[in-house]
Amino acid sequence: MTIRVMQAMAGADHGGAEAFFERLVVALHRDGLHQHVLIRRNPARAERLRAVGLIPVELPFGGALDFTTKRQFGREIAKFKPHVVMTWMNRASVMCPKGDFVHLARLGGYYDLKYYRTCDHLIGNTPDIVDYLVREGWQADRAHYVPNFAEVDTSVAPMSRAAHYTPLHAPLVVAMGRLHENKAFDVLLKAIAKVPDAYLWLAGDGPERAKLEAMALSLGIKPRTRFLGWQENISPLLAAGDVFVCPSRHEPLGNVVLEAWALGTPVVAADAQGPGMLIDHGRTGLLVPVDDAPALAQGIAWMLTNRDEAKAMAVAAKAEFAAEFSSPVVIARYRQLFETLAAPAPTPDTVEA
Repeated sequence: MTIRVMQAMAGADHGGAEAFFERLVVALHRDGLHQHVLIRRNPARAERLRAVGLIPVELPFGGALDFTTKRQFGREIAKFKPHVVMTWMNRASVMCPKGDFVHLARLGGYYDLKYYRTCDHLIGNTPDIVDYLVREGWQADRAHYVPNFAEVDTSVAPMSRAAHYTPLHAPLVVAMGRLHENKAFDVLLKAIAKVPDAYLWLAGDGPERAKLEAMALSLGIKPRTRFLGWQENISPLLAAGDVFVCPSRHEPLGNVVLEAWALGTPVVAADAQGPGMLIDHGRTGLLVPVDDAPALAQGIAWMLTNRDEAKAMAVAAKAEFAAEFSSPVVIARYRQLFETLAAPAPTPDTVEA
């Protein structure tokens, strides 16, 4: 049986879930899965998907006054006849109509399950999210753990230091993510102020950017801090860094940690949910308490000073990535789950006595 899977994403222009959605549907397409993709209107995302041979359908996925998306969603289902419809995040899950298919939703956070009551199965991308689903009353046999994977270009040249006015031999700390309070880049700036020789490259954009730039100025680190904006290709950034830092207050998984692992960049992270689950402290990276700038500074300084030990951690982390979080491993798990869910239920005649 050729399994047909419809994927529906109603996310923002940028974000971790949105980036992983693109990686996953492209990887599944290359693996030969028969897919149909629905996205919230986004010309840039649609063009990236078309470039690899997918034909996305753009729908409004609007608010309370959007009376067209659910109807158009239903029409696409009727034409494609999917075995599985996989929705991403609250809005797409709520707007998915009922039908003769298995409704599977993917959760990358601790979302309110009121948005998922019409789903048949749920995916959590960490074991802790799956535990949360069960604690909230979801049936354990309908909650599945499938992790994210990261894709990076290990052959890429590091991003130019000269282009960002950074001395060639200066210790370089890199970080990236949405510039939002949850990501705790304010804590990172305070930590960098305590590591006098280090430069910081911070990639990303968001509502906190102006505040963070003002903080860098007030802390006296603006001359050695570079705000790089959103980077579509993060491999050159990670390849350039001596250490990658994930300072998040709240981080259900930490795609950025996986990406740093894949590039062999040593990692220091705050002990939030996701990084705390991923990192074996002292073996695959360093963990420090959440919201603790002095501890974060100590972790960064230790990585920059103890280069041999930092390299050993990066090697161990890269091996962990290959075994658990690489594209072939995760794609195989998704394919297996789709095949299991799409298989027809056994009839009394087919059940062994």
